[in-house]
Order: sequence, then structure tokens, then C-alpha cells
Amino acid sequence: MDWVRSKRVLAVVAVCVLATVLYSCRISIGLAPISSIDYNKVKTITIVDFENHAEYVYGPLAIEFNQRLRDMFTQQTRLRLVDSGGDLEISGEIIGYNQYNEAVDASGFSSKVKLTLTVRVDYVNNTNHEEDFTGQQFSAFQTYDSSQLLTSVQDGLIEVMVKDIAEQIFNSTVANW
Repeated sequence: MDWVRSKRVLAVVAVCVLATVLYSCRISIGLAPISSIDYNKVKTITIVDFENHAEYVYGPLAIEFNQRLRDMFTQQTRLRLVDSGGDLEISGEIIGYNQYNEAVDASGFSSKVKLTLTVRVDYVNNTNHEEDFTGQQFSAFQTYDSSQLLTSVQDGLIEVMVKDIAEQIFNSTVANW
């Protein structure tokens, strides 16, 4: 009889231990906050059009960049986009859009070309000027095979680089990572 009672106690203890182990090993899934904005203080953002002042000008570049940057802030924050006087202000210019030979094949000719996009950004946080910065540069690049013409790959490469730079600006201004 003592043996049966010991067996039951052991079974209860084993179930409790198993439940504790399973509970402590559970996986908790959650998303980190996308931004560190205090929405009690910051409600609006002004993003001034970035003009293309690069030596090589590709017409759709500035339009795509400006739209992507605005979309990122309006889709990933609760900030309202205003034409001027926002709690946060972002301005700047596209200062570089260049291509360089990156790799040489056995014949001595270029095999890869590196396309680089650079923007200069000024940021003003009118609720906390300690976060302001001026003239910070953000860059992205993509490479493509030199057997292709830039005109045939340019739109796809720009899309990737613009997204990358918009994310860099977002992270440097409101994500505070």
C-alpha cells in the first residue's frame, strides 16, 4: 500500500515538474516597437522634397526616393504628414548617383559594375533638439554584370537602393537603434 501511494506521489511530482519545464520553455513571440516616437509630443512630420544634385541625373530617381521616404514614415508610424512646420522635419538632397567598375575578368575588362546612390539629410526634432543632425550622408549600392546596359537594370537597382536608404533614414531619425 505504501508503495502504491509513493507511486502516486511520484506521478504527481513528475507531472508538476513536467508542467513547470514546459511552461518555462514556452516561446513568446512579439514584435519590437518599430519606432521610439512619443506620440504624446510628436504628431506630425514634414518631409521636404529631396532634389537631385548628383552629377549624373536620372529623372525618376528623385520622385521614387521622395515617395518611398514619405511612404515609410506614414506606413510605419502614426505621424501625420504636413507640408511645413512638422514636429519632425526631414530635408536634404541626392548628392551622388555614380557607377564604377568593380571587378575585372581574366581578359582585363570590367565584369561587374557598382552603382552607388548617396543622399545628404538634415533632421530637426522640434520636440527634442538633442536628436537633430545636419549633413549626415546615407549610401547604398548594387552591382550588376557589365554585359548589361545600365538602362536595362537601372529601375530595379534604384528600387532596392532607395528602399535601403529610406530604412537607414527611418532608423536614424525615429527608430533610435
